[in-house]
Amino acid sequence: MSQFKTVRWPARRGLPGTALLMAAVCATVLALSASQGPASAAAPGKDSTSGPAAAGDYVVLAWNDLGMHCYNRNFRDLAVLPPFNNLWAQVIKKGDPPSIVTTGIRVVFSFADNTYSVGKSNFWDTSPYRPVQNAQWLFSLPSPLPNNIGLTGTGMSGPMVQSGDHFEAKGIPLTEFRDSAPNTPYPYMVATVIVYDTASQQELARTHPVAPVSTEMHCDYCHYDHGPGNEDIATGVVEQNILTKHDSEKVNEYPPGHQGALMTRRPVLCAECHASNALGAPGVTGLPSLSNAMHEKHDGIVPDTLQGCYSCHPGPQTQCLRDVMSTSKQIYCVDCHGTMLNVSRNTNPWLVEPRCDSPQCHGSTYQQDQPLYRNSREHGGVYCEACHDSTHAIAPSREPNDAIKFMEWQGRPGRIKCSVCHTTWPTAPGPHGKVVLPPKYFYLPLVSRNSS
Repeated sequence: MSQFKTVRWPARRGLPGTALLMAAVCATVLALSASQGPASAAAPGKDSTSGPAAAGDYVVLAWNDLGMHCYNRNFRDLAVLPPFNNLWAQVIKKGDPPSIVTTGIRVVFSFADNTYSVGKSNFWDTSPYRPVQNAQWLFSLPSPLPNNIGLTGTGMSGPMVQSGDHFEAKGIPLTEFRDSAPNTPYPYMVATVIVYDTASQQELARTHPVAPVSTEMHCDYCHYDHGPGNEDIATGVVEQNILTKHDSEKVNEYPPGHQGALMTRRPVLCAECHASNALGAPGVTGLPSLSNAMHEKHDGIVPDTLQGCYSCHPGPQTQCLRDVMSTSKQIYCVDCHGTMLNVSRNTNPWLVEPRCDSPQCHGSTYQQDQPLYRNSREHGGVYCEACHDSTHAIAPSREPNDAIKFMEWQGRPGRIKCSVCHTTWPTAPGPHGKVVLPPKYFYLPLVSRNSS
């Protein structure tokens, strides 16, 4: 039985008050089998490991790099994206000033109720069309992927690898199905990230970030048998309808090395021909990227609304856009990304995206030091997502699972406060050059227990 529970708000629009959110999350936080107290926040970037490591002296900030990772539910015929999730973490030694720590520690991740993926996805199954594994065929691998191992060699638990100033678990083959309910989608999966001292093996800190994952891409809204645009096509399978439609329109234009009807080459990876920065796939020169092709093809068919975006991106049930901007300010997809036509003209999708420091958003006061919010750092080298959380999940999120780590760190939802990492309230300018006055009330963590 999972130790985590998602609470769904009756009203999907509009952020519940802080008191309601705290009440909804409180029971979940208290139910965690082992949690560390305050964990996270701003820190000057100098590595510090002086003195013996002690539990309570450290916090670990952990997050998913995106607000949602999606993947195909079925890989028998075609693939847009594989199971591929990422976790990032920064370890902070508390103090005045706090400091980012990268040495003398090891960081591990796991999922208490999601320990395997084979059987929850046919990514590792043998293709019905040829004696080869779906994953191996789709990604031209020299050998089949081992069970429950992703494309980067990462499994469902294990070490996070140091990458400069942070730790990463890249390419986790996570599905949206828990061990305890393998047929029920659960998109806001909770991970456990733990930091150990390498010398003593003592646990120093832990936290519980969300690793979001969903298969809710509704090609079936249109591509059912005899559906809009493929009225004369009825294979009985949505993915086969799509491939048949593609063949009917383009089969004589397929580039060298990719000739032949897609229906005879299943399963087909869309990024084989159409570049995908999400996969690092260059595609075929002269063809539009997958993002450009999809948004251009569906412009005028799918409406430029939040529900229109949810026709393809997860989704009317998942509702991956759950951040404070959407719930509190009613800022939605088109407000930041533009219309379907705008997105179809993005020259570098995935790598050129809306910025926090754009004039129409927060402006230069909130300057990004990298082109993308998800890669940017600010106060003392701490990543923006470490304090504010992931793209499309900017705290406070609508989803109670997103609030778990904030409640553990500071006893309240919302972005990280100074007292999480600073042992005394700082008087110097903090994030974004602002002087933050101490709060009237201090919030203590609801859970503060060291684990041996």
